Amino acid sequence: MLEKQRKKHRRHKRVRSKIIGTAKRPRLSVFRSNQHTYVQLIDDQKGKTLVSVNDLKMKKGSKVELSKQIGKVAAEKALEKKIKEVVFDRSGYKYHGRVKAIAEAAREAGLKF
Repeated sequence: MLEKQRKKHRRHKRVRSKIIGTAKRPRLSVFRSNQHTYVQLIDDQKGKTLVSVNDLKMKKGSKVELSKQIGKVAAEKALEKKIKEVVFDRSGYKYHGRVKAIAEAAREAGLKF
């Protein structure tokens, strides 16, 4: 494994050992690939995904701008399902760029972390 991947994997394991999503307060999980960004609200106790949003159909703007839209849409969908509080899971990524944009947009749209 490359050093960057090893560090990300260690951060991810450390974060996931402390974060658990419930039905009242699901886990907002972020996944970034080189081209796309995905967000899910997950109830870990039941093992179900409550809300899923990605940028595959949003094709305008930079990756950070698309991430802001994803965070806003995810928050709106969560509020429709009467979910007001979430636990933020950055999946081992640094809180910077796309991950930060998703978190800030979700907060602005009404979710509490």
